[in-house]
Amino acid sequence: MKNRVTGLGGFFFKTENPDQIKEWYKTHLGIPTDQYGWTFWWHDENGEKCSTQWSPFQQSTSYFKPSEKQFMMNFRVENLVELLEVLKEEGVTVVGDIEEYDYGKFGWILDPENNKIELWEPNDSVFLENK
Repeated sequence: MKNRVTGLGGFFFKTENPDQIKEWYKTHLGIPTDQYGWTFWWHDENGEKCSTQWSPFQQSTSYFKPSEKQFMMNFRVENLVELLEVLKEEGVTVVGDIEEYDYGKFGWILDPENNKIELWEPNDSVFLENK
């Protein structure tokens, strides 16, 4: 399999007060947050527009389960279905089933320290239509 991870898709973390922390980052670091956090726009090596999402989550979120960690990384990938099959064959723990939305496909794995990692095969064009 040629490409696995192609970029950082997002960084998600738990916080006691997501709105307050977004306001702090907006005030002190100039990050223009919205209801989800902030989307960083960039270009890949082929000049294609891509995005990385930064999002604070409520401390009580179950989205990071089964991990109990305070954060979850999201990596951009190619060929999610094929990649998850390869990872299974390599003995990696796959969590749940693939979910598909207009903005891409998602799958989840656990690393050896039980960090949940979200794998995203993006469809950036959906976001670009709204820009």
